[in-house]
This record gives sequence, structure tokens and C-alpha cells, in this order.
Amino acid sequence: MRAIGVILTGGKRETLHELTNNRALDAMPIAGCYRVIDFSLSNMTNSGIKKVAVITQYNSRPLIEHLSSSKWWDFGRKQGGLFIFGPYRSKDSSLWYRGTADTIFQNLDFLKNSHEPYVIISSGNVVCKIDYNKILQYHVDKRADITIVCKDLKNEKKDLKRFGIVQLDNENRIVDFEEKPLEPQGSIVSTGIYIVRRRLLIELIEEIAKQERYDFVNDIIFRYRKKKKIYAYMHDEYFNAIGNIDSYYSCNMDFLEHINRDYFFKKFPYISSKVQDEPPAKYNYGAIVSNSLIAGGCILNGNANNSILFSKVFIGKNTSITNSIILDGAYIGNNCTIENCIVDTNTFISDGCIYSGSKEKIKIVVNRESIYM
Repeated sequence: MRAIGVILTGGKRETLHELTNNRALDAMPIAGCYRVIDFSLSNMTNSGIKKVAVITQYNSRPLIEHLSSSKWWDFGRKQGGLFIFGPYRSKDSSLWYRGTADTIFQNLDFLKNSHEPYVIISSGNVVCKIDYNKILQYHVDKRADITIVCKDLKNEKKDLKRFGIVQLDNENRIVDFEEKPLEPQGSIVSTGIYIVRRRLLIELIEEIAKQERYDFVNDIIFRYRKKKKIYAYMHDEYFNAIGNIDSYYSCNMDFLEHINRDYFFKKFPYISSKVQDEPPAKYNYGAIVSNSLIAGGCILNGNANNSILFSKVFIGKNTSITNSIILDGAYIGNNCTIENCIVDTNTFISDGCIYSGSKEKIKIVVNRESIYM
């Protein structure tokens, strides 16, 4: 493919509270044995993009550990490959990234040293499956300067205030863009995926850097929406963006529907992840499981209903897990009740504990402490 990829993993995300205290949002577990960034990486490699940069900053170690072997996404190659960039001190710079455009500016040599004519920029928190070849062809046919992948959320129960809202003309050209409005006027949102010519992107990034502007959306998309030809490519399949507790919980629960699981993991091209090589889950006498995803390495003595258990989770006897997400390595003792909760990684819950949230207020259980969100 005639494009290179850039995945922006973002800075500090406090909207997931304790869940992102020790990990980047894009490294959050999802769908049983995947990480959020797996979807963005898989979209790149499945579209034939051979050179991808992942730009990290906040709590990057768990993310870097997950990306330590690029072979799982077919980036272990002589030409191209997977590049991981973070803030660093040099003669010319010692600053952390000050915005999405600044992350690209501080790594501008990656673009200048490449030869592909186009750049595909994706947020690392996007959960979707998309063929960039189709979008690139659309971009060329429209003779666009920038193409934004958009999604109409009119019939979906999502908080539109989390997204950038776009207004289109009858040719799908973007005539207005409002980032995270308090009162959204419309239901067509930006997914955080962009296609732009490499040379044009370099020019725009250098131009706004001279003006000490650092945000890609506000300082490029919004400012240049009338001067440049910016078009929307409408994505019609599944889309979600992890941005808060509700979106993280609902996105995981979506994978309990076999239609979504088949679409992502059984319909080519597949979503790939780093293989953990855990033994199969063990169901001891008395365990009852219904409509749940159970990852390898789990040991179940109790009940799991409409829940997702990640790897190496232990569930004690007479314990009931309902409408909950139990992250890697959690230990839940005997005679416990967990309902409408997210239990964080390596959390220990002793015998007889009861944690109950609601669909409106998911309870977060971290190190035997529960916090209402």
C-alpha cells in the first residue's frame, strides 16, 4: 500500500479513573484476550501497510511490553516494520508532547525519511475493522487534501459529546467541525482516523508549530476546513471508541454477541494480538457458565453469567459473577457476589465479599477497594 501509518495513543486519560493509573488506555484489555490497540494495528497490517509508528507518552510501559514482538501483526520485516516513539530529551527538545499535532511534529523525521505518498493517522483507542485501501481510493477519487473516517451514530446509544461532530454538504465535504460539543448538532462523528498526503501533512505540521499550535483537530481540521478540501468517508460497520468507563464496559459487553465476535475474529481479515500461551480454562465441579467469554488460564468453581473473564482469573466456590468484567490475574474467593462491576488486574477479593453496581453506575473494584463512578 502507498501509505505509512501513525497510531496516536494519547496522553493521560483520567476518564477511566483507577483503571489507567498503571497502564495506557490503549493497553486496556478487551474482548477476553485482546488489547485496545490491537484493532488499530490489525487494520494497518490487514490493509497492507508495512511501516507503522506508534507514538506513546503516558504510562507507556505496559503498551510497549505488549508491542515488544511485532511479529504478531506481521511487522517483523526488513523493510518498514513497527516503530515505537515516546518523548525524549535532545539538543532541540526536552518537552513532553503538548498535543496531537505536537506528537507528530516531534517525530517529523519519521515522515520526512519515508517515501510513501500518503499517511494514515489513527487513534489507538478505536475499536473497528476497516480496509484503508478503500478509503485511500476514495481519497484519491475525491482529490481530497484530508479524508476523515466518519460514522453516523443516529441509531446508536452513544454519548455524542465525547466525539467531534461534523457537518457535511451533499458531496460529503466537511463544512463544519465541532470538537466535543456540549450540545451536539447532528449525529455524524469523526472516528479519529485520517488520510492525508505526506508532504501536505509535513507542511501543515511545520506551519502550525511556528505559531505554537499543537492540536491536530482544532489547529488543522477546524482551521483549514474551508481552505482545504476535507471529505468524510462514511464507515457503516461496527465502531466504538474507548474514552470512559461506560464506553469501555459497553464495548466489552458487545463482544458477548456472537455477531460481533464472528465479525472481528472469524471473518477474514482477522484482528490479531500477542499470544499469551495460557492453558485452557478449567471448569471444576459445580461451575456454571452462560453467555460469557472465559480466557485461558482461568479456574472456575462458581458461576459466570453474561461476563468476561480475562486470563488467569480464579473464581471460588459458590461465587456468582454477573454482568461483569474481571481483568487478568484477579482472585475472587468463595461465597462472593460480583454484579455490574469491573474488577481490575491482580485484584484480590476475599471470601464472602459483595460488590454490586448497576447498569447506570458500573462499580470499579481495585485492590479490594470499590469506587463508584
